[in-house]
Amino acid sequence: MRAAPTCPRCFGPLHGPSAWSPAYRCDIHGDVLPYQPPHPPTSMALEAMRKSSLVPVWLPWPLPTGWLVTGFAEVGEQRTGGRASVVALSGPSPMEGPADLLIIAEEPGIGLGASYAGLAGPDPGEGFDNGPPNAKIEVLGHPTALWCVDGVADRAVYAGEALGNWLWAIAWPPDAGWVIALSELTLRDARDHDLDVPFGAFSPRLED
Repeated sequence: MRAAPTCPRCFGPLHGPSAWSPAYRCDIHGDVLPYQPPHPPTSMALEAMRKSSLVPVWLPWPLPTGWLVTGFAEVGEQRTGGRASVVALSGPSPMEGPADLLIIAEEPGIGLGASYAGLAGPDPGEGFDNGPPNAKIEVLGHPTALWCVDGVADRAVYAGEALGNWLWAIAWPPDAGWVIALSELTLRDARDHDLDVPFGAFSPRLED
């Protein structure tokens, strides 16, 4: 797994805080909050995320059939708290082989979801939500709209808003987008629930 924080907007290296500034700095994007090395898929890591995150830690619950939680990640540090959270999951693809899914909650401007989507800007971009939504999932008991976002061709990208934060659902391969659009996902905030989560092997998607 990655050993050092990286930029949430490009996954590039960061200059750490110094005597002159408490900020992390990317050569391309300037001062940013650090994308921390990912957490392994364990109950201890989930508990750490529950305590540190200032944004929801969205967990599909119940999990789709055959799916497991395969890691966690966050943007921020002790001084700022977690300002973006990532829950990784893996399960069966509709085609032969495995599928991966990242559920991301982040404050506007962080840029992590856009980076995983392959977008240049920090957010989904103007007009992404024009027209009817492409999917609806249940978030804390309320229907929540998601729209497809044109990102990198090897993944399916959906974006929307929940509780004032961006909500991203990103799936590999693209056909695995069915789990977002068709499986009637229900998201719970893991900070508010003590769930008996089944874990699988660590997701390499968190290493991007």
